[in-house]
Amino acid sequence: MMRTIEAYITPSQSLKDWGDPVFRVLTSLIFIIGGLGHFGQHQMMLDRMGDSPWWNIINMVGNPSWLLWLSGGIFIIFGAMLALGWMTRLSALLIFLTLVPITITVHIAPGHVGPLFKNIAILGSLFLIYCRGPVTYARDNRKPH
Repeated sequence: MMRTIEAYITPSQSLKDWGDPVFRVLTSLIFIIGGLGHFGQHQMMLDRMGDSPWWNIINMVGNPSWLLWLSGGIFIIFGAMLALGWMTRLSALLIFLTLVPITITVHIAPGHVGPLFKNIAILGSLFLIYCRGPVTYARDNRKPH
């Protein structure tokens, strides 16, 4: 019976081809919108960083305001590139490397379990995109003229 259900709900090949670009775009939206928040809600995010038990470490790495600007820029630029499937692996890798220290310093804190595991799931998505590459419907796959 389970095989019958699985066979019944298996998507067509054309629908499968859309799986990767939809996954890329939906994953990228959290970075594009979140990155805009690093600029539009800058002070609120600085205040949230100030509540982190890792605030001293954040300050040792660099000026927290500059770190927010930098991470916001990376999220917006490389999030858009990820959505387009342009430099897909590089985009996923840079966003991943930016998200790891944010997750550690801001979300490993009391009361942040939801955002912590959201970020862990997103890191898994970025890892999958990095491993698979652009796959279908990506700028990376266009032939040069």
